[in-house]
Amino acid sequence: MTAFNTLKPSTLDRDAFVKAFADIYEHSPWVAEKAYDLGQLGELDEIEALHQRMSDILLSANHADQLALINAHPDLAGKAAIQGELTESSTNEQAGAGIHQCTAEEFARFTELNDAYKAKFQFPFIMAVKGSNRHQILAAFEKRIHNDADAEFKEALAQINLIALFRLLQL
Repeated sequence: MTAFNTLKPSTLDRDAFVKAFADIYEHSPWVAEKAYDLGQLGELDEIEALHQRMSDILLSANHADQLALINAHPDLAGKAAIQGELTESSTNEQAGAGIHQCTAEEFARFTELNDAYKAKFQFPFIMAVKGSNRHQILAAFEKRIHNDADAEFKEALAQINLIALFRLLQL
């Protein structure tokens, strides 16, 4: 089990807890709120335990809340990234994958795939990009766009939970 480096969740009141973990799930503080409200905060001082609780909250949420959380994520190499409108976490994650170094042709391909993906699935392509490069991301995009809607919805939730783990590990 891994302890947090910068904080100890069990010592935080509700407001501080929610503030600390509000954007672990992109623009979805409700996950942190529910994690706190379940109590037994002493169990959450280990990253894996808090991640498991938050993952379970997402996976047990109703479809509408899950879809809203998926839709809170920005397009990879999309307009928000180009215009500097991403959250700090998303900016760092995309930069770490070299998305900011895309050629004009690669940006065009990302735009084309983002548009086709959203037209097919009605939500953005989600991928935990840490440890990947832009070429691997494009390859995953080109493969996953052929999935059926149910499989891709489940994959989006799995990727979001992986992103959350990466973000928790930074705290």
